Amino acid sequence: MVVVMKYLVVIERCENSFGAYVPDLPGCAVVGESREEALQLIREAVELHVESMREQGSRIPEPATTTEYVQV
Repeated sequence: MVVVMKYLVVIERCENSFGAYVPDLPGCAVVGESREEALQLIREAVELHVESMREQGSRIPEPATTTEYVQV
């Protein structure tokens, strides 16, 4: 049985690039020249990160981070 997990990705616009990271997977972060590139890279990074954790016998963290917006 394949378990599908859905992780929150935070995308940050920087001066000349876009950064993306997954709060529930510490160390899983990328930088791309565009938002689209950052999203593609983080998808690949999440797959590799989880695969590496499985190979090491580490527990895969459950997705737990959520978002909320505050209007001011």
